[in-house]
Amino acid sequence: MAQPSSGPGDFSPDLDQPHALIPASADHVRVSAFADHVRVPASAEHVRPGYPLASVELAAAEPPMRVRTHAFRQVVVLEYAGPLGSAIENLNNALELALAEGPRGVVCDLSAVYEGAEPDVVELLATAGRHVRDWPGIPVALAGSKRRVREVLRVHPIGGHLILMPTAPEAVSAVLDTPVPLVEWLRLAPHPTAPRAARNFVSRALLDWGMGTLIPSASLVVSELVTNSTIHAGSAVELSIAWHLDALRLTVRDCCPDLPRPRFSRFDQHGRGLSVVTGLSRAFGVLPTADHGKVIWAVLNAVRPG
Repeated sequence: MAQPSSGPGDFSPDLDQPHALIPASADHVRVSAFADHVRVPASAEHVRPGYPLASVELAAAEPPMRVRTHAFRQVVVLEYAGPLGSAIENLNNALELALAEGPRGVVCDLSAVYEGAEPDVVELLATAGRHVRDWPGIPVALAGSKRRVREVLRVHPIGGHLILMPTAPEAVSAVLDTPVPLVEWLRLAPHPTAPRAARNFVSRALLDWGMGTLIPSASLVVSELVTNSTIHAGSAVELSIAWHLDALRLTVRDCCPDLPRPRFSRFDQHGRGLSVVTGLSRAFGVLPTADHGKVIWAVLNAVRPG
């Protein structure tokens, strides 16, 4: 049973507020009664409407690493302050929370961070590039790091996926200059018909994008993701399908923090389990959300004709 996505919240420019919403004007959303899902035009379809991005202060070794989150033109900016070498894990956690909200992009501002160019610190910074590699369509930028750090990251096999800029404003501009992915959203109630509605939604989107040959594999993957969430989370789920640079990303968000559970029995009446997802996907994973839920995602190779 499909439900239209909730309307966007109001965006406050006051960066000291505990929450800052990604701006998404209601004029950007067109509701199709026939398809019973929300379609968003190219200017904003990458923005997931109606969910706040919470500013967080993450504990670390003394003195603590502080992280403040705000949004600028649909780009999430994470401002870090404190020692970087002892807080890489917290930096990554804040980045994952931001990515789970589906923004235009994420900028990690390290201007107030004090760190050296030690090989281990640079290597840990480079791991942020895996989110760009495995989570296509949402660019991630690092700003404010030392020049020699940027030079090392630029040639790193994983760090090379990052946008590297001296300042945060330059990083935001670079993110906004990247291609905008095709994205559509659907909200589903926890009902036995949810997997079928998800398959129909994905099939319509792929036909609209001229990629009908991907329907069998994408429908199977999304059916398994939605089935797993509706059975084990027992809450409404939010589904998205996105295409960007020969990659198709399928995401399912629910309100349960528990990791997805595999189903291996061939007699399982609900499907063949998450093993089929890993078999059909080039990448598969889970992101935590600020509301203590999760986003399960899978990426398929998808060359678009023409």
